Amino acid sequence: MLFLLLPGVVLAIADESRSAPPTGTLAHVTVSRLDPEPDAAGVIGGALDAEFAPVVGGTIHEFTPRPRWWKITADRSVSAKEHPQLVLHSPGHNTVEAWLPGSSEPVTRALLGPHADQGFSSRGLVFPIPSGLPAGTPIYVHVHSPDSTPMAVSIESLRDVHRADLSHVAWRALLLGGLALMALLALGFWVGIGERGYAYLSLSMLAQVGFFATHSGDIRRVPALAAQLGDDWRLPRLFVVAVAVFSVVFLTRYMEMRDRQPKLWNMLLGCTVLFALFALGTWLSEAYWVPVVGNLILLLGAALILVAAVHGCLQRRRSGYFVLAAWLPMMVLLIVRVGETSGLWAGPPWLMHALPGALLLAGLVFMIGLSDTLQQLRRDRDRASRLASVDVLTGAMSRPAIQNRLKACVEESHRRRIPLSVVFFDIDRFKRINDEYGHGIGDSCLKIIALRTRNRLRTYDSLGRWGGDELLVVLPDTHLEEAMGVAENLRSAVNCRPLSIDGHLFDASLSLGVAELAEGESAAQLLDRVDAALYASKAAGRDRVTGRVPVVATAEPA
Repeated sequence: MLFLLLPGVVLAIADESRSAPPTGTLAHVTVSRLDPEPDAAGVIGGALDAEFAPVVGGTIHEFTPRPRWWKITADRSVSAKEHPQLVLHSPGHNTVEAWLPGSSEPVTRALLGPHADQGFSSRGLVFPIPSGLPAGTPIYVHVHSPDSTPMAVSIESLRDVHRADLSHVAWRALLLGGLALMALLALGFWVGIGERGYAYLSLSMLAQVGFFATHSGDIRRVPALAAQLGDDWRLPRLFVVAVAVFSVVFLTRYMEMRDRQPKLWNMLLGCTVLFALFALGTWLSEAYWVPVVGNLILLLGAALILVAAVHGCLQRRRSGYFVLAAWLPMMVLLIVRVGETSGLWAGPPWLMHALPGALLLAGLVFMIGLSDTLQQLRRDRDRASRLASVDVLTGAMSRPAIQNRLKACVEESHRRRIPLSVVFFDIDRFKRINDEYGHGIGDSCLKIIALRTRNRLRTYDSLGRWGGDELLVVLPDTHLEEAMGVAENLRSAVNCRPLSIDGHLFDASLSLGVAELAEGESAAQLLDRVDAALYASKAAGRDRVTGRVPVVATAEPA
């Protein structure tokens, strides 16, 4: 979305002008141009008609800000009963004076300023022809075009003009409103999440809204802004430069081009700087080659973005797929637009709405792409968190995780005054297995025992690997007697049958200690007592359970 970036620009900055007249016109028109700048009386009187040269495509297109005379004729007579209107489509900041049949004074029109006609939409400049238009009778127009905007010419009935205006207003409200809404959503995501990519995307979309509103005349619906901003033909170019800068910053950041594609990143950065210089340079120079070179730089930058997206897709990076999906339609429309504003061909009528529509679609794609990136980062973070809290070998909780779990259960037990017990155990003669058969067999032995014991626990019990072959079980809401039963169940789960590993059978057993949390006791004190119980089981001959009752304070005799 961000890219009409440069789309309308073409330094001739004409956002949605068109060269092909719409269907349903009353007559086909011929447009001719007079290159010199003669006296107005000589033109209006018809003395210079032979010097007018026809132009291809029926389009008024000035490449310099010098005012120029144009002549418009129809191929058939149009009756006054048809309420004919001369329509100059998408005029941008052009100011037009028209000498209509039957009128001795010109009618002046512009989208903004004192000559704006608020009775029609910003689709074009409308000149009524109340007396009708005989075939071949010329309409002379004097055009001042500060931003080189091409204008398609048509003769339409008043009914068709109003119908097209209604459609135009509906589309503009949808597309510009959608762009503004997407920009505000992106800004909200940036404020809420802190991801700067949303900020650059939002600024790019807001600049696009500013460009379309100021260049196409939509800003006149807000008189206060129109009075301050609308009359300056240079403002849309500033918006275009802003769109280019913020779009490039967003795309290069989103695709990580600086790290992954440094050569493309440097080339795209150079294109952006050069394009900004040539866009702003049109204020200072009227030379035709300035916008031509700017257009070539624009197309080169667009191609670099496309290459970067394809390269990302080949590397199976998700950002590449999102950029390609958003940018490929924009690339096609950009080529069409550049050719139109450069005078190479007539753009299709639907280009007026296709350009902002493609930007809106691209903005939506990039919003989804950013959300997908954040979701992927969240999944990676959660996975890393799970790996940090799970012992990879046994599948039990890691030591930090089981420590945190025990601490939380101790605090809850004291707060709610509910019982809590723990079981601490290790594998008897585990070092002998490692020494005789190797650590690989030892690891397999530990993994099987962890699986057998975990399957004998309740869903709300917690099993964690304390270190080596030592494992700790946290039993919430469990008294000592019940915890002793759980420990016996764990012991029998291991010694009930030998372990089968790589064709070897191993007899295995556990020594277990059990303790219940005492009133006012800390997690560390509880661990000391259960550790002592474990060593008591080992000292008593292994393969047994030893429990320690809570420590109860007794009153001293008086």
